[in-house]
Amino acid sequence: MNNMIIRLLLLLVFAGWLIVWIMVPTKTYKLVWTPKLQAHLTSTYFGVQGTNLLLFSFPVMFVAVLSCVYLHLVQKKSQNCAIRSPVAAGFLRRPMIVASPLGVVTAMELGFGLMFIALLVWSLANYLIISFGGHLHRQMDMTTMMSIDKVWQAKFRSVSLRLGYIGNICWAFLFFPVTRSSSILHMFGLTSESSIKYHIWLGHLSTILFAIHTLGFIIYWGMTHQMVLLLQWSKTYVSNVAGDIAMVLAVAMWVTSIPRVRRKMFEVFYYTHQLYPLYILFYVLHVGASYFCMILPGIFLFAVDRYLRFLQSSGHAALVSARVLPCETLELNFSKSKGLDYNPTSILFINIPSISKLQWHPFTVTSNSNMEAD
Repeated sequence: MNNMIIRLLLLLVFAGWLIVWIMVPTKTYKLVWTPKLQAHLTSTYFGVQGTNLLLFSFPVMFVAVLSCVYLHLVQKKSQNCAIRSPVAAGFLRRPMIVASPLGVVTAMELGFGLMFIALLVWSLANYLIISFGGHLHRQMDMTTMMSIDKVWQAKFRSVSLRLGYIGNICWAFLFFPVTRSSSILHMFGLTSESSIKYHIWLGHLSTILFAIHTLGFIIYWGMTHQMVLLLQWSKTYVSNVAGDIAMVLAVAMWVTSIPRVRRKMFEVFYYTHQLYPLYILFYVLHVGASYFCMILPGIFLFAVDRYLRFLQSSGHAALVSARVLPCETLELNFSKSKGLDYNPTSILFINIPSISKLQWHPFTVTSNSNMEAD
């Protein structure tokens, strides 16, 4: 009974969080919801960001914590008696697509994917409809008080700006698939191994959107003779230089993550990807605190996961045997570590200090922690 109540509460909070994302690009959210929410939620500690923290950050944090409680209760119950998965849960975890380059996609993953694509299309359409329908921003010459751009140029700028907004939505979900110990993934029956493809796709999509966003503004500034804005570092408005630096870092990480480059020069890919803290820093300096609050949950949970992985990396395991199989695959057998739970196809990262203290090599697990006694 308690498990059912927790699952229902999780579903309601998660649904409410999705509804907020659906409402963000609408005129109702901007003109009706925002003034009322800011009037009640602006606090001494969080200031004007109290609204964004409550709507975008708190629900995900709440779901993550409550999911931990739920998974703990389920694990405790499973130790006492066998638990049968509901028919609906079994259907949602059933593979629906098995094809390259998608890989194995379950019904739940397919549903989430379609909803996400619908959210992106819905958001872009609403942003452009509102912008073109009377809220088109025009650049003014402060001396003559005349517009320095034509209507079509202003619309071109509006499209470039809104594509950046859509890229921010991708960023809000970018870090969830690579948070390996995330309770949210386990709650929805997903694993970090099977979800890594979504991080890759979101990375590709967000970088493409940000690249178009950046090129769009460069073209717009060129057409309106405002190229000086490319190097503007504003303390009160958008810092364009920070956006330029973030874009350079993004392109470097993106190019080295292309499969052909990654497989031939993995270390280049790996160490270039470690630039992500700088990318996040300059990204936040460019977009500001409001948009950072929207993507904060994924980054925060990823940071917690990285810290936990750092603590876990201090463990040692004794190598029992090693051999190269006929298919040129390296097989390693380790003595079992107490308290370590794993299943076939799980990924185990191994560090060999004599080779490198920084390199962690992924190996696929082919056994189960419950097969043999400790």
